Amino acid sequence: MKVFKFGGASVKDAKAVKNVAEILKLFPKENILVVISAMGKVTNALERLTDAIFYPAKNVANGKEDASKVLAEIKKYHFDIIGELFPSKNHPIYNEISNTFVELDWAVDDTPTENYNYEYDKIVSMGEIISTKIVHAYLKEVGLNSQWKDVRDFIQTDNTYREGKVDWELTQSLVDQHLVSEIKNGAIIVTQGFIGGTSENFTTTLGREGSDYTAAILAYTTNAESVTIWKDVPGVLNADPKWFDETKKLEQISYQDAIELAYYGATVIHPKTIKPLQNKKIPLLVKSFLNPSEKGTIINEIQSPLPIPCFIFKVNQVLISISPKDFSFIAEENFSNIFNLFAEKQVKVNVMQNSAISFSVSVDADERKLPDLIKTLQKQYRVLYNDNLELITIRYYDQATIDRVTIDKKVLLEVKSRYTVQLVVKPL
Repeated sequence: MKVFKFGGASVKDAKAVKNVAEILKLFPKENILVVISAMGKVTNALERLTDAIFYPAKNVANGKEDASKVLAEIKKYHFDIIGELFPSKNHPIYNEISNTFVELDWAVDDTPTENYNYEYDKIVSMGEIISTKIVHAYLKEVGLNSQWKDVRDFIQTDNTYREGKVDWELTQSLVDQHLVSEIKNGAIIVTQGFIGGTSENFTTTLGREGSDYTAAILAYTTNAESVTIWKDVPGVLNADPKWFDETKKLEQISYQDAIELAYYGATVIHPKTIKPLQNKKIPLLVKSFLNPSEKGTIINEIQSPLPIPCFIFKVNQVLISISPKDFSFIAEENFSNIFNLFAEKQVKVNVMQNSAISFSVSVDADERKLPDLIKTLQKQYRVLYNDNLELITIRYYDQATIDRVTIDKKVLLEVKSRYTVQLVVKPL
């Protein structure tokens, strides 16, 4: 059995959905489990909807659209796609998606709870539910043996909303009971990425861009032959084409290098994806949905290092410097307290460095989380920060590569290991 993951770009419009069907037709004798993300940029739109519902006064004050307008935009986007895929307005998919949108209608009309993360998961997860229903209906329309499954029935997590932690034992048991037999029946199983469920039947999400992780979880629990992530690039490149004019495709990557690249922010793979696959030696392929016959990149247990440097850029970084108010040494108890605060506020550290009296970290500029963290830190520590920065990570670096990426940039922080250098820089 193979696991295929199709992201938002691969189902962004009717033409893309038709392309997914053509790719699946290339594997007529395979048992395939298909994991699908929300269509296009729908997750972003649903985040806007969540904010509009949760902070209506703030949105009105800032001249932003209200929740009803955002929801209308999301509905139109999906029904335009449905209209191209299913010309007959009598097709049952129209009623099914209308009924699915009722949950979002209720969210707009009801008073939200005080738990933003809970509301976020309940609302944003609907992107995957809707997209998979549309794709499943189209696969059946063109004669493929497709079966829709709600992944929340299988992937079980705790109640850490927006970063659900998988209950692996329960997930394995549910997959064994309810999913494995369906796969063996030869149907194409269509399910959602990014989301999970709790024991109370609440919806959780696995972290932004978490559909890759979903594919890895389901591959691990079903002992899949392989996982293929279908992207709009020919494979894993040594740099993001947005930042480099000349990039090179990596033909093969070790699990270790893939974990390192994902951890440092390579967007082609979700950071949590690799470990479940490595544990069972399941290869991960990254291939182009635009040219499905091309080889792509394979990630497996090869041990050799990469032959060329790899570059990872993260923008919108904030460099925070933390020091005791009495200018005493940064000691172990300080680190314990600081890391507990970062974990409590759900702020992830991208790079860190400490000296005798200060501790510096670079983090994403998350306007929902960062102000509260800084305010909390300031109660106990002296806190300075710089924003609008970039974090550059080079795996298998040399001085020439460092010089190349620091032209017209001021280096504020540099951390080196044997194979990796990270630079927090400010454009001059």
